[in-house]
Amino acid sequence: MGSLPQHGGQGVGGEGVGRRDLIRRSAAIGLIAAPGMGLLSACASSGGDTQGKAKAGEKTKKNPLGVNKTAGMEFVLFDGGFGKEYAEDAVKLYEKSFPGAKVKFSATQKIQSTLQPRFNGGTPPDLIDNSGAEQMDMGGLVGKKQLADLTPLLDAPSYDDPSKKVRDTLRPGIVEMGQFDGDPVWIMYYAYTVYGVWYSQKALDSLDEKYPETWDEMLKVCAKAKKKGIAGWTYAGKYPYYIPFSLYPMIGKVGGVDVLNAIDNLEPNAWKHPAVKACFEAYYELYKKGYVLRGTPGLDHIQSQTAWAKGEALFIPNGSWVENESANVIPADFDLAVAAPSGIDSSDKMPFGTTWASGGEPFIVPAKAANPEGGMEQLRIMLSEASSKNFTAKVKSLTAFNGGTDGITLTPGLKSAVAVLEKAGTNLVNPRIPDWYVQLEKEKIGVGGLGEMMAGRITPAEAIKRIQGYADQAAKDSSIKHYKHQ
Repeated sequence: MGSLPQHGGQGVGGEGVGRRDLIRRSAAIGLIAAPGMGLLSACASSGGDTQGKAKAGEKTKKNPLGVNKTAGMEFVLFDGGFGKEYAEDAVKLYEKSFPGAKVKFSATQKIQSTLQPRFNGGTPPDLIDNSGAEQMDMGGLVGKKQLADLTPLLDAPSYDDPSKKVRDTLRPGIVEMGQFDGDPVWIMYYAYTVYGVWYSQKALDSLDEKYPETWDEMLKVCAKAKKKGIAGWTYAGKYPYYIPFSLYPMIGKVGGVDVLNAIDNLEPNAWKHPAVKACFEAYYELYKKGYVLRGTPGLDHIQSQTAWAKGEALFIPNGSWVENESANVIPADFDLAVAAPSGIDSSDKMPFGTTWASGGEPFIVPAKAANPEGGMEQLRIMLSEASSKNFTAKVKSLTAFNGGTDGITLTPGLKSAVAVLEKAGTNLVNPRIPDWYVQLEKEKIGVGGLGEMMAGRITPAEAIKRIQGYADQAAKDSSIKHYKHQ
């Protein structure tokens, strides 16, 4: 989501979800093929310069994946809010390990339009950060067997400690996120994104308020802010699939994880659950009471984040990439913080602190990569403690490596994100619909449902009916590969 837009991003994510993406509305740029077209159908000429598979090298302690030491390796990175320096640093380590190999590294925001023809032509790169607005549909790639199984990477000795496998060094949930139907693992999410409600602690202090844990408290804080000429909320109005970054974990908090699982599974009437209704009505109340920054439906992610950073609005739903993406507009004394979403009241199924935290920046090795061992080895390097610390220090975000913060001075947002994870404990949710069904999430649920509701053009009841209809359509569409929680 980052990743969704990014991901800046969250994330995822991409950003996204990541989920975070530098975005233009996905449909406008053909983010995903329309249902029935098939994601990677139709042959296209290759833009690649690789010629067939490289012969694998010998597996040794220093080369556990058996990388061909002289084979070229191509790495294409999404050029988003995390920048490219962290990846360039990791490439230098690869080149040091394999001085006879030529590495071709590039960064682009146009992942799909650049790489889809190469997938179709059978000459994809060896490693791809598949994130941003032009993220290729992960479900489609898996369904069409376009990706390599990353189990060899996960079972390889970790870069730092040969006695530990790579999989044993990762944060909880990272391996599972890369799965679609149980084993195997198709995706390595590199960033670890905390989603939620981002705000300035300084701004809250100036109102003599604490972060609200219930919706009545949220409305009270927004009312007080409004009297001082400050909007309660803003969001990426042009890309309203940012709204779920705080709305989905709120639904999970209110109704329990099973509600989110039913939504992910495209179950009939999943969106009609009372918890969904309560949360939609709560968010709609922000609109009805005038607590949303005027003009928000017309703002993109950068514009909304800038208005928020300037103090025009208290709260914004986002992922932890926002600290780096908005670094040039967040004031030095802003005291950036993130919180888990407010709930409705004490009847919620899960405690305050329930948070959406999951992998962002999805890295993939194509099934037809010329040097898949090289792509996986590059990931193994990136999942080392040194590379992880380098990423965290440079882009203010955690990685999938479980650690990597020792000795680093944490920025305000990152420090707050770590505190949120500690408070959440096991109360973590991880909605999968953003990466299982990218078009449904972005164009239908986000733009067609939540965006219309938060702009006041449809009611919560209408939004729920519309979104359930979109989900039902997707569930019946035989051209879409369907996934379910195991």
